[in-house]
Amino acid sequence: MSYLFHSIVSHHDLPVVLLAVLLCIVSALSTFAQVQRSFECVVERRPVWLTSAAITAGGGVWSTHFISMIAYRSPVALQFDQLLTALSATIAMGAFGIAFWLLRRARRMVSVLLCGAIATLGIVGMHFTGMAALANSMVHDVDHGPIVAAVLVGGLLLSAAFASFLHRDGRWRILVPALCMVLATGIIHFVAMASVMIGHDTAPVAATGGEAQWLLLWIVGAALLLIALTAVASVVDRFMTDLRGLADATSEGLLITSDDRILDANEQACALLGVDRAALVGTATAAWFETPARDALQTHRGGATRARIRDSLVEDQLVEMTARAIEYRGRAATVIALRDLTETARAQRAIEHLASHDPLTGLVNRAAFDIALHEAVRSATPFALIAVDLDRFKAVNDLFGHGAGDAILVRVARILDDCVRAQDLVARVGGDEFVVLQRDIASPDDVRRLAGHILARFAEEMDSARDPMAVGCSLGVVTCPRDGDDPETLRHNADVALYRAKQDGRGTASFFDEMMDRQARDRRSLEHDLRHAVCRGELRLVYQPLVSTDDDHVVGYEALLRWDHPERGQVPPTLFIPVAEEAGTIMAIGEWALRQACRDASSWPEPLTLAVNVSPVQLRVATLPMLVRDALADSGLVPERLELEITETALLRDREVSLAILREIRTLGVRIAMDDFGTGYSSLSNLRHFPFDKIKIDKSFVSAMHEDEAARSIVRAIAGLGKGLNLPVVAEGVENEVQRSMVQAEGCALAQGYLFGRPAAGPAQCPLPPVQARRA
Repeated sequence: MSYLFHSIVSHHDLPVVLLAVLLCIVSALSTFAQVQRSFECVVERRPVWLTSAAITAGGGVWSTHFISMIAYRSPVALQFDQLLTALSATIAMGAFGIAFWLLRRARRMVSVLLCGAIATLGIVGMHFTGMAALANSMVHDVDHGPIVAAVLVGGLLLSAAFASFLHRDGRWRILVPALCMVLATGIIHFVAMASVMIGHDTAPVAATGGEAQWLLLWIVGAALLLIALTAVASVVDRFMTDLRGLADATSEGLLITSDDRILDANEQACALLGVDRAALVGTATAAWFETPARDALQTHRGGATRARIRDSLVEDQLVEMTARAIEYRGRAATVIALRDLTETARAQRAIEHLASHDPLTGLVNRAAFDIALHEAVRSATPFALIAVDLDRFKAVNDLFGHGAGDAILVRVARILDDCVRAQDLVARVGGDEFVVLQRDIASPDDVRRLAGHILARFAEEMDSARDPMAVGCSLGVVTCPRDGDDPETLRHNADVALYRAKQDGRGTASFFDEMMDRQARDRRSLEHDLRHAVCRGELRLVYQPLVSTDDDHVVGYEALLRWDHPERGQVPPTLFIPVAEEAGTIMAIGEWALRQACRDASSWPEPLTLAVNVSPVQLRVATLPMLVRDALADSGLVPERLELEITETALLRDREVSLAILREIRTLGVRIAMDDFGTGYSSLSNLRHFPFDKIKIDKSFVSAMHEDEAARSIVRAIAGLGKGLNLPVVAEGVENEVQRSMVQAEGCALAQGYLFGRPAAGPAQCPLPPVQARRA
């Protein structure tokens, strides 16, 4: 170390050496700052920064070497070969370039040592190539030992520099590697200089010629300029990259324009427009947007406007544009912010669609249809409203499940949608309720054709004979303005017409008329009065005797309901009972009738029985057995004297539920009779599944016996069936002696009809049957 210190002090101009060291420090700091920049920047810019770092490192080492050479006090004036001098700089730059390139891929310590070795060889190669560039001096007495040691130490220092760079953070990531690089450069250079002898062995003199001074100034100036430029470039690039990254990090697209030309754009803008930045810069702004959007942008600068991108690959692409005036690169410009509204618009459309459409069928829902109906009324153009209700849908839905029911509704929606024109509207307004708005009708024939087309398509695609899941439809049709000129009236009248279609046998289309409206109003009035009939005491029971055909003795009575209306007079049961069943008031009326009949019958002579009719609606209510039990308990009537009559149609709907309720009632001791036998469906099946106590032949067969052999055969067959099942058979509607004799001859054990007495308040008021009267 002493001879090294002696060599530096004795053979060098110390101020110039200090200048070389300072230049080496600055270049080392700049070098690792640029290497760090190459690690941070995007992939495309890494080669630029690695090359810049290699030039700075090689140039710094080369400048340090030659400034130190100028500081050397040689016995002869030093002159340099220009080609070798340039080659020495190239060697250093190339070696550092390779080392930095490998450093980016270094994962293990061996790779780091390799990088240090390559950089060291670059410094050594540069040094001795520079020594070889001495044109007029002679190098002799080379001591190789110290040089080898210096090279090894320099290699370790450079390896340490690279390792420290990879594993440190913050400022130490640059300071420590730079210090190691300066030490490595200085040790290799000055140890090598101390280990050789240049020129003659004479007293050293300073090389202070003008050429050396100019060379020194040129090297220092060039090195400082290079370092300054790279440092400024690094700072500017970091600043610009940060700005670019900030711009690219925004969720909005940004276009910088001037004179309707695009000067720059961020990544989001390029993505929205579907091109890269190179293809975008320099093009006209107007070329990328539709004309209305461009005009709106110029008119409302500073505000937001919506636009569609021209020739976009994205369907229905919508952006929001906002323009602001800025200064860009020293000149006035405009920044246009683009916000992609495509997904927002799609979501909004989806929400609006859900708000106005039925999610199952995709048809317009009730709310949207109401708006369309109001608009149609305001338009004052003739149109038709067709109310569509599905027949048998509830039965199919209950039998096959809700999934099958949903599939049927979707199928119905498709049928209706296929039947109408593009300007017409189909909506689902309820569970199985649909409505069709037929716009711009020229005549009522247009509506009839559409209604007929709908019924025909249903008959074609919904064949219940082949498909158990098939349903039918009933149509109620009104036209505007003939049948109403406001939405409420039209809806009401369409419902009235639909009700008539269902009454006419279903599967038909009914066109509204004024008579329907009067009937509907009368029906609603009747329904209203019926709700209060029980409370007002307007209902009463009468009893019709049931006699034995063998001796004409009365064996019991059937309770029949009568309604004495204060204004209408006596309302027939055939009129008000169906209304009560549809309105739901039959439950309250049926309960009153059962309790009152049990109370009345409890005062009759012990053998007489009581028959009470049960509505199909009552039979589907699980509390019916409890009602029967309470009525018997409250009245004290013996259960064996009570007989409940049901019709076959009562078992068509919810058959298993109804049979279960009947079985529970039968456990109370109450008897069950099949009323109107032969007029319903699956009669024999019902007799097989439930042990009825009595069969009653419908009066329509009895009244036709004397003139219709078929009717007499039916009576004979039913009587024979009752005998075979050991069930009493009652013939209803016997009104004369001929009918009485015939039903007795056919084997009917019991009979009922006007021949044996008209309905009265009770046994005491009932007249005696004719035979009994004669005997009396």
